[in-house]
Amino acid sequence: MGSLQCHCHHLSLDSVNKIAKYFGLTIDQLINFDGNMPDEVTVEDKSLLEKVKLIARLEEEEKSMVFKMIDTFLTKKKFKDFFQNNIEAL
Repeated sequence: MGSLQCHCHHLSLDSVNKIAKYFGLTIDQLINFDGNMPDEVTVEDKSLLEKVKLIARLEEEEKSMVFKMIDTFLTKKKFKDFFQNNIEAL
């Protein structure tokens, strides 16, 4: 991979995944072939602020997906609350 990086060639995540599968490895194992695997981040153990900081470190497309999901759930909750309050008022 070092020669690819030196020549400014970039592989897509899909390509890296295919290479890893071909060799029977995970992407982590392929990238950290020397065995120095990073510690897994468990989001459940993080405070809300820490979670937002972790989201901020994602790539733009991934951040956009996370925020779209959050917006969808918040909109659904607002509609549900609105209709429940208005039905109770009848």
